[in-house]
Amino acid sequence: MNFLVTGGAGFIGSHVCERLLRDGHAVWALDDLNSFYSPAVKEKNLKEISALGKPFTFVSKNLSDVKALENLFAQVRFDQVIHLAARAGVRPSLDEPEFFQQVNVEGTVNVLEAARRHGVRKALLASSSSVYGVNTKVPFSESDPVFSVISPYAASKLACEALGHVYHYVYGMDVVMLRFFTVYGPRQRPDLAIHKFAKLIQEGKPIPVFGDGSTERDYTYISDIVDGVFACTQKKFTYEIFNLGGSQTVKLSRLIELLETALGKKAIIERLPLQPGDVPRTYADLAKARALLGYQPRVKIEEGILKFVDWFRQNQ
Repeated sequence: MNFLVTGGAGFIGSHVCERLLRDGHAVWALDDLNSFYSPAVKEKNLKEISALGKPFTFVSKNLSDVKALENLFAQVRFDQVIHLAARAGVRPSLDEPEFFQQVNVEGTVNVLEAARRHGVRKALLASSSSVYGVNTKVPFSESDPVFSVISPYAASKLACEALGHVYHYVYGMDVVMLRFFTVYGPRQRPDLAIHKFAKLIQEGKPIPVFGDGSTERDYTYISDIVDGVFACTQKKFTYEIFNLGGSQTVKLSRLIELLETALGKKAIIERLPLQPGDVPRTYADLAKARALLGYQPRVKIEEGILKFVDWFRQNQ
């Protein structure tokens, strides 16, 4: 099959592209290589994908370029679209709320419209655990109310879920929304906590810890996320939402301990106030994903941190 992966040069996208290529599919990766973090990181990802020697095409375009999207969909008959491209991050979205809506919401409309006009029957869209907001019920289930988001980033992802439902209901497109829970592993973005903390600890610099370290996250290793995404490409759905998580909550203080052990260095802690937009806990209920996708996360945090640190050391 022919797959378009938006954000295909990024952290999750590059791993998804590799998995699809290894399974014998043809892949087009669309990415604008923006400066949110160093474009050299994404360029390195692209080199590693290209080195597989599989049918892979990179398209350097922006989601706001409607004409470019139209031309791409006119040139290639895509069987499925995996839409991962977005401006990410809860804290950055507090500073640029308009820009986050432009990229994430309008960009998603542009991708879905191009897919609709050219007869693409199935789209997988990246959402986020942040849509659960300050949900007090744990673990978080796909059937929980999601009206308590507390950041512009989360609001943009919730809007994308609504758009996905519109394109299913009105136009008959099969749409799957994937709520990712704190993904980590090789190629992780340098602005994300595990990567940022590892770099600062290695350099002997203070790491910023917001709060007392008791916040909890459902950290999910990249290979488990890719397994979930790939499973969705293999099955037919109408409109579905799936949690993809590790279903194992880890306190921030414990995460730092694991990084210290793996790196062989103690962290210097800089205590800071809790940040607006941060939720106290994320925790994925995986009953639906297990039942409909056969999804089963395999990499526990202790193993995953060791794998990440191995990659981190090789890529410094």
